[in-house]
Formats: sequence, structure tokens, C-alpha cells
Amino acid sequence: MTNLKTTTTLFFFLFLIVMTSLPSITLGDEKLIESTCRQTPNFNLCVQSLKSFPGSATADVRGLGLIMVKVMQSKANDAINKIRELQRSAPSPALTSCASKYNAIVVGDIPEANEAFSKGMPKFAENGANDAANEATFCENGFNGRSPLTQQNNAMRDVAAITAAIARQLL
Repeated sequence: MTNLKTTTTLFFFLFLIVMTSLPSITLGDEKLIESTCRQTPNFNLCVQSLKSFPGSATADVRGLGLIMVKVMQSKANDAINKIRELQRSAPSPALTSCASKYNAIVVGDIPEANEAFSKGMPKFAENGANDAANEATFCENGFNGRSPLTQQNNAMRDVAAITAAIARQLL
């Protein structure tokens, strides 16, 4: 009887320890993501983007910035794929210009932001993200109001602005 009582008591205490520690870990991680995203221009997109990547729950602010650089890469790839698709059916100087701008994002801006976050140089991460947002804006403006890439350009601008805001938090 004593052995059963001891086992039950031990199990109960272990259960309490596990149950009380798990919510605090989850809440703490969510709090960092949420507090970081509150300081960006698009809270909902920031939270959605970060939570969709494995590792965000255990990342620090620098790690969240690195994750947003991956989101930028994904958005750039989406835009490049759309540009290629459009160029096959109706090539235009504006599409060629956009291809060049997204190439600059992929070859220059994203690696700059990634390396800067990795090396603890947030000002350069902010610069890379802001440059990517500018390139997307220039692409959009090249169509004089009739852009077939508005969705992709807006997506890039939005995630780049979030990335830049996270970098500013590290200054």
C-alpha cells in the first residue's frame, strides 16, 4: 500500500512539474515573437511568417530576423517564378527590368541581410531588407499602374519591412 501511495505521489508531482513548465516555455516563446512583431509595421503577417518556420519558437530576436530573411527569399523566388511565367507569354521591358531587380534582391540584398544578422551587424541587415523593399517598389512602378506583379511586389515589400524593423530592434 505504501509503495502504491509513493508511486502515485511521485507521479503526481512529476505531472505537475511537466504541466507547469510546458505552458511557460510555450508562452514565453510566443511572447518573444509577439513582442518582436508588435514593433514591426505588420503584426499579423510577422507572427504568421515566423510561426510558419520551424525553430521560431526557440529563436532569439536575431534568429527571428534570420527567419524573416528566409521568408524574403521565398517571396523573391515566388516573384521570379511569376516573372518567368509572364515572360514566356508576353515579354516586355518592364518584366525584364523586374527580373533584374529581383536578381539584385536574391544576389545582393538577401545575402547582405543574412550575413549581417549572422554576424551581429543589424544596421547592414536593415539596409539589405530596405534595399529589397525598394527594388520591389521600383519593379511595381515600372508598369505605370498596370503591374501583373502587384501581389508579389507587395509581399516582398511587406516582409522586407518586417525584416528591417526586426533589425532595428537589435541596434
